[in-house]
Amino acid sequence: MFGLGAGELMFVALVILVVFGSKKLPEFMGGIGKGIREFKKNMNDVQSELAAPADRQALPPASGAPVQHDDAVEREPKRLS
Repeated sequence: MFGLGAGELMFVALVILVVFGSKKLPEFMGGIGKGIREFKKNMNDVQSELAAPADRQALPPASGAPVQHDDAVEREPKRLS
């Protein structure tokens, strides 16, 4: 439905060549490549950060001491002054 065929890709390549010229084209394509690499690197970083907290919760405590959760601690309600 939204895919580009060979004819459309050739037309887009021709328009880019006319707009940027043959001398600027390698520089332009290199910039696009660097942008794509940086985007993929950032996406991998975000995915690893999102997966890291789940991995840490699954691990038992290293010292063997009991873990005190915030839910178990009773807190005094705040008073309005």
